[in-house]
Amino acid sequence: MSTGRTHRYAVDVTWTGNRGTGTSSYRDYGREHDVSVAGKPLLVGSSDPAFRGDPGRWNPEELLVTALAQCHLLSYLHLAVKAGVVVVDYTDSAIGTMVQDDVGDGGQFAEVILRPVVTVAEAAMADAANALHADVAAVCFITRSVNFPVHHEPTVSVAAPADL
Repeated sequence: MSTGRTHRYAVDVTWTGNRGTGTSSYRDYGREHDVSVAGKPLLVGSSDPAFRGDPGRWNPEELLVTALAQCHLLSYLHLAVKAGVVVVDYTDSAIGTMVQDDVGDGGQFAEVILRPVVTVAEAAMADAANALHADVAAVCFITRSVNFPVHHEPTVSVAAPADL
């Protein structure tokens, strides 16, 4: 049995939303916070605007969808190299659906849909490029870590010779 390798990720989260009275009531505190990792730019966060958050800051729900889209991208590119598929462009417009429970204090993600648009170098690579998306779930660390479905609706196109 393989013991695998362990990787640790350290982040610091600092609440910056104390407006002078702390959490004295639901409306009296801000949801603003800073996320920092040594040697990286500060990430400013808040809650979703639906929960009194600052719409100009990242919220955890957006970050979760972002992490899934990034992981799919990076895992897909890795698999493309292994399969001999030359990807020359990749974009994704991902969307996540979260459902609150009837009480309103809890909830969970129901699904995330990734919509990658991949451009490959040659027409002969298109079918393989499309098929690789189904293999990503087995290697993407983030997808393997969530307990809701992550679907993908890929589009594959072939680069024009001038695009290469």
